[in-house]
Amino acid sequence: MTPHANKPGSHWLPSHGVLVTGVALIAMLAGGVAAGEWLGWPFLTTPLERLLSDTLQRRVRLSLHGVDQGAPASAFRVRFLGGLQLETSQLEIAAPAWSTARHVLLAQDVVLDMRYGDLWRAHRGEPLRIKRLKASTLDSQLERLKDGRASWQFGPAPVPGDELAKQPTSWPQFEELKVDSGTVRYRDSLLGIDLDARLSLAAALQVSAAGHYRRLPLTIGLTSSNVLPWLAAIPAAAPVPVALNATVGRASLSFHGRATDALHLNGLSGRFTLEGASLAAVGDPLGVTLPTTAAFRAEGQLARQASTWHVVIKAATVGASHLSGAFTYDAGRKVPMLSGRLGGRRFMLTDMGPALGTTPAVAAPTASAPAVVLTNKAKGHGKVLPDRPFDLAALRAMDANVLIDIGELDLNTRYLLPLRPMHAHLLLSGGTLTLRDIQASLGQGRLRGEVQLDGRGQTALWGTDLSLDGVRMEHWLRQEETAEPPRFVSGQLSGHAVLHGQGRSTADILSTLRGQARLALTDARVSHLDIEKAGLDLADILGLMIKGDDMLPVQCAVADLVAQDGVLRPRVMVLDTPVSAIWVEGSLSLASEALALRAVVMPKDFSLATLRMPLQVRGTFAHPEVSFEKGTMGLKLASSVLLALVNPLGALIPLIDPGDADAASKGAQGCRALMQRIGSKRAQRTAFP
Repeated sequence: MTPHANKPGSHWLPSHGVLVTGVALIAMLAGGVAAGEWLGWPFLTTPLERLLSDTLQRRVRLSLHGVDQGAPASAFRVRFLGGLQLETSQLEIAAPAWSTARHVLLAQDVVLDMRYGDLWRAHRGEPLRIKRLKASTLDSQLERLKDGRASWQFGPAPVPGDELAKQPTSWPQFEELKVDSGTVRYRDSLLGIDLDARLSLAAALQVSAAGHYRRLPLTIGLTSSNVLPWLAAIPAAAPVPVALNATVGRASLSFHGRATDALHLNGLSGRFTLEGASLAAVGDPLGVTLPTTAAFRAEGQLARQASTWHVVIKAATVGASHLSGAFTYDAGRKVPMLSGRLGGRRFMLTDMGPALGTTPAVAAPTASAPAVVLTNKAKGHGKVLPDRPFDLAALRAMDANVLIDIGELDLNTRYLLPLRPMHAHLLLSGGTLTLRDIQASLGQGRLRGEVQLDGRGQTALWGTDLSLDGVRMEHWLRQEETAEPPRFVSGQLSGHAVLHGQGRSTADILSTLRGQARLALTDARVSHLDIEKAGLDLADILGLMIKGDDMLPVQCAVADLVAQDGVLRPRVMVLDTPVSAIWVEGSLSLASEALALRAVVMPKDFSLATLRMPLQVRGTFAHPEVSFEKGTMGLKLASSVLLALVNPLGALIPLIDPGDADAASKGAQGCRALMQRIGSKRAQRTAFP
């Protein structure tokens, strides 16, 4: 004991030997750490594997065998100061227990740098962030199930159905990545992707991949002058060139541009070319609701910032249609929104045939081979009305606000000329598609109104309110170009139709059609020969064939049609000329596509040779049958034959018709009264319910 050991107020001080021992221990520890850092801690292979496995909750293997199993000393090196720095001949991260893959990552000649903070956050379930990863070869097998579990999620394993499993997953993020050659096998049940890729992530990025997307064949070719915009945690300081060529099914995309954060498709801009068998084939991969159409091709400019896409289509062809436009697609909303403008010099309705449930045209119509009315003959049942079900779920997948300005809208019929031009405002909200403010020029007149398709329920509700004003028939009907005067009919057509229906296809809606339509023809003329043919006035027909046809003035022409349960019936349908009045009665079923019409001709003048028999139109839309009432015709012809046996001139007696001027005049008065009633109500429009 020292002399001062027990003096009051004294403090204990370590002896010289204790200080020396402590300093020596610290020096030995520091030397050991320094030596371990210099040597790379070769004996820590197994403990480090356990630590990483516990942190990531995934089996991790470092080096091929480990130093303790006879591997060369260079097979494994690790340093801990300033973060985890690992060099190993092989790194393997196992797949989760539920996965069918052999591993998530298997790399050779690996250099890996990671921060402890990043490891801790990955342990808590955040995306794994890697400071640096280099490898000579890399094989990655990635898999995600429909319940949201992904093999690249580290940390606690999510339970299927819980909130963690439902959260969106993220890829590992890199600040520096270099791989001389690698392969990636990607299976994603959520997105429907089954893909095998080969890649090189050295100074530049090169990727070639093949597989399936939603069971459609998929190929991808991607090159870029910099790897980081595609896999880095931090976007590139400046945009880098990008070239992409991809095909999905029969749709293909070519893109040449630049990107800063291509991992999230942000800061992307450039030129694109898009083509395929249908617009819908492109909309599905992009998550955009587009109609099923004829074959198409489009080219233009594309850009994306955050969740918003901007597309300028300089030129697009859909079948024989030629379109253009500018659109913005905001995918960041609860319900994505498409807005913009659709224009173009020509749009043919036949190119939308598949969307309407019909067969698309193979080629554009020509003067010698005009387009025909769309049918669904492929069904094999002989019906004309399209019956392919609407995709109502697609109407609810997004909203839209698009202005339409088309130079020419071709209705795809051999009888009518196109609308030039056509303007409308397309609105899609909550599953209800409305085409409002329709303004179209046709035959020097106007078409106005609104069409709506409500797809919020299991069955679509359809309604239309359309008006025709001042349409010149001779400028709207397709008539012989050499005809002078017009061959069939001329005059000014006006009318108004308010119709409603419901169903899951065009045929369903028409089979439930209800409402009314009124048409009036003024300042009109019709073919004299055709009128006489309708009445079978043989003498006048023969005379007109000899001297040539002329045009009869129309004193009155009006149709008042009522639709109920898909059946159209004329309350009044009459054509009044100086020589005859023609009345039409009967029905036309849009449900069964059956025809049951009867036209009665009442001549006003004396005719030496007329059969004067009602004309019948029977059969179906696909196979109409036109005939005369056989009972009346048979009686007149039988009388003619019997009298001809007595005197050949007597055969003309049953064919002499003095005309029924009184009956024809009464019909004409009713026609004029109805026209006056339609004229007084022309300004009135029935609103949608």
